[in-house]
Amino acid sequence: MELTPQQVLGLRMSSLLLRASPGGAGRATSVAEVVTWLGAMQAQDLASGLWSFGARLPGYTAADVTAALERREALRTWPMRGTIHFVPSRDAHWMLELMGVRVLNGAAKRREQLGLSEETAAAAMEVLGAALAGCGRLSRSECLAVLADKGIDTSGQRGYHLLWYASQRGLLCIAPNIGNEQSFVLLDEWVPDPHRPERDEALSTVALRYFRGHGPTTRHDFAGWTGLTAADAKRGIAVAGDALAQVTVQGVEMYLDAALLDTTPPPAGDDEVLVLPGFDEYLLGYKDRSLMVADEHKAAIIPGNNGIFQSTVVRAGRVVATWKRTLAKSRVQIAVQPLVPLHGSDRAEVERAFEQYAKFVERTSEVRWP
Repeated sequence: MELTPQQVLGLRMSSLLLRASPGGAGRATSVAEVVTWLGAMQAQDLASGLWSFGARLPGYTAADVTAALERREALRTWPMRGTIHFVPSRDAHWMLELMGVRVLNGAAKRREQLGLSEETAAAAMEVLGAALAGCGRLSRSECLAVLADKGIDTSGQRGYHLLWYASQRGLLCIAPNIGNEQSFVLLDEWVPDPHRPERDEALSTVALRYFRGHGPTTRHDFAGWTGLTAADAKRGIAVAGDALAQVTVQGVEMYLDAALLDTTPPPAGDDEVLVLPGFDEYLLGYKDRSLMVADEHKAAIIPGNNGIFQSTVVRAGRVVATWKRTLAKSRVQIAVQPLVPLHGSDRAEVERAFEQYAKFVERTSEVRWP
């Protein structure tokens, strides 16, 4: 089947915003459904990660999402590409084992750069395991203090690496914050009943979830998102079988959830306006973002090309502005920087879109234009 770029944008918006949610029963109603539908959600910036849920769960507040995380509907860890993501809690173990191995292969070189030995990393895991045993929970600074108390140097980036390494190995995971700090728990205690699929089932599951939540898109994007080898990415698509459908877009082979071919979303969301966080799957889920972002706007969205993405305003599937917010006691001040001309009714539509975000952070919005 041949699709146009506009049809691709419409389907991507439908997928990424859960217009076609699990079981076809309308939009998702829980954090667990959202993260399972998308497979994983980038979350190195916690505030952005929380709003990625809020944008897909109308009526939710940040406190509601945090409460769901306390119920363990999702957790944060480093499942792929060495980057923090939200993942379904019961799937954390197998995702680490399937997609984290290539990142772990580079850990020895990083330890050498930091002056850490393999013995020190192993000792740190033992210390952290003992400190957290029995359903313990420690803030990041408390974890580093425990390590330092046992004579393990955590200065510079050493402490971060040791916490990352223990999480990458499946010992720890990130629980909801204690105050403004990350907190860590033992993964086996936080999730005592993990799912343990065989390798082919794991590859099939991650392929189906990725293309269901991001498609239509390419095998190259899938490999880039997961960090899998090209061979494993190909295998995942193969074992997913008829659950995935192949389409062609301007001569490029793409895949999507076969069930989405039965839906007919309006082209590119029928001019719908979305306000998304910087680290949202709508942009982070792809290597090739050319359908969503004009070449001349890339520098505004990723200043300095340093991996830090600005929050975006999306209209009809395309990024049309960036935004920044400042939280006050009862207000959220939002500064919008248009990338294309936005006047009159366009601005009013953007301001209405920000009302959902203001409700999410439980404040009134004040939108400012240049």
